[in-house]
Amino acid sequence: MSNSPQHTSQHASVASKTLRERALHASLFEIGGVILVAPLLAWLMNHSLAMMGAMTVMISTIAMLWNMLYNALFDRLRNRYGFAMSLTTRVLHATGFEAGLILAVVPLAAWWLTISLMEAFWLDIGLLLMFLPYTMLFNWAYDALRERVVQRRMARCEVP
Repeated sequence: MSNSPQHTSQHASVASKTLRERALHASLFEIGGVILVAPLLAWLMNHSLAMMGAMTVMISTIAMLWNMLYNALFDRLRNRYGFAMSLTTRVLHATGFEAGLILAVVPLAAWWLTISLMEAFWLDIGLLLMFLPYTMLFNWAYDALRERVVQRRMARCEVP
């Protein structure tokens, strides 16, 4: 195994995230998601932006709560088992998150849009296909930025 800085940082312990930071992470993610999805759904479903915006905000709220819980559990597993945040791990992380979200979102979308559960499921699959890369890229960027911030804070504490 290589001891290069990149390899070592992938295995580094995940610094504890406060509830405040988890809320910020989830909020930024969901705001970006609503901005991407509401206009697209309004256009595709031939509904008003207000109707689709309200639905995406409801889904976003559910997703934000799920995001905080899912990532807290994921970080615990990562700290316990020390696995790297490789591309494969990130794909599995994003897939697991979206699979859990389907269970809550499909019934809500079916009710809100007055469509069948199957239609809501396929709508959610379409959203999933869009959100998988968004989820992975957002978290990758967030983690990279966070690592820089944490390293800078640690460097300030180590000043002789």
